[in-house]
Amino acid sequence: MCASAYGYRSVSLTMELSSVQRPATVRHRTSLFRDAVAIVEAEFGSDLSLDDIARRVASSRRQLQRSYAEIGRTTFREHLTGVRMERAAELLAARGMTVREVAHRVGYRQPAQFAKAFRRHHGLAPSAYRDTRRFRVETRLAA
Repeated sequence: MCASAYGYRSVSLTMELSSVQRPATVRHRTSLFRDAVAIVEAEFGSDLSLDDIARRVASSRRQLQRSYAEIGRTTFREHLTGVRMERAAELLAARGMTVREVAHRVGYRQPAQFAKAFRRHHGLAPSAYRDTRRFRVETRLAA
């Protein structure tokens, strides 16, 4: 999934920034952001940290924070949580996994912490979300 699927406006923001910052700075931050997004989307289920990602994209923590803020209009933590919550919703809707299994699959050690984050992101508890998705599928099949 591309970064734009999560609401990032990197193209228009890059144009806005280019009038304020040097083009090389904008290109560098855009590259850092894209590299970080690729790592998060590929490894969202593991224990990721801003420092780890910064090291892997050969940047400082602060430069990566700036890239997230200026290019992605978000933070690393918000991006990681968003990716995890979208993947969790997909798993809950598509498979017969328990909430605990989904929590572990998307990188949460504690199911209660996962449930709280899921509720904050989607407005429903994970089990209620799964039940609404099943009901929609059953209704479509019955029609």
